[in-house]
Amino acid sequence: MVKVLGIDASPRKYGNTLKTLKIALRAAELEGAETTLIHLYDLDIKPCLGCVSDDVKACSYPCPIEDDMKWVYEEVLRSDGLVIATPVYWYNVSGPLKNFIDRLTVFENMIFIEGRSWVEGKVAGFIAMGNDVGALVVIQNLMSVMNSMGMVIPPWALAYFNSLGDATEVESVVLDAANVGRAVALMAKVLKGEAKAPKVWYRADSEYRELILKIARDVREECDSWLS
Repeated sequence: MVKVLGIDASPRKYGNTLKTLKIALRAAELEGAETTLIHLYDLDIKPCLGCVSDDVKACSYPCPIEDDMKWVYEEVLRSDGLVIATPVYWYNVSGPLKNFIDRLTVFENMIFIEGRSWVEGKVAGFIAMGNDVGALVVIQNLMSVMNSMGMVIPPWALAYFNSLGDATEVESVVLDAANVGRAVALMAKVLKGEAKAPKVWYRADSEYRELILKIARDVREECDSWLS
């Protein structure tokens, strides 16, 4: 069974970022994945110290910083794929996500220690939610960074929203989010030899649409309960 790790980089557990991430993870589960959700704002993840700038071999696992990243590293290593979801903060990711990404350097830099990035071959998908423009800029940056660390980006691995309102009430956004989770799970299965590549990566047929829209309603109700 493949394991998909959801990274929630929003401070709002009732907002669009978490809602669409939950939809993506539910869709991954429909493909047989085991999922785990991490809320970065609940954790103490300190900024990277940039050890690699002093000595390329000084940056290696385990990271010397003592914080919650210690167990987050273990979750990343156990996962076959990641779905990273963030709000848009001035054409960029939220602060906690930037710290998380920078701290992943210890895995990427193992190239110079052992000859291989420890996240090479893991699959990555991306969700960016904003009230204004900037979501695609965020996703382009995330794709570049994760691929530079050795991660695989499958077809249809992005979902975004650039408007006010509830993203889960927009069918196209809901389907995009679901297909991010689906694509990450499927690609992870293909890479592990558990399945062949599907003929269709993005599902939008009536049966799937009905199922995913129901999931979206359930997620919306669950997350909105934080406001009551």
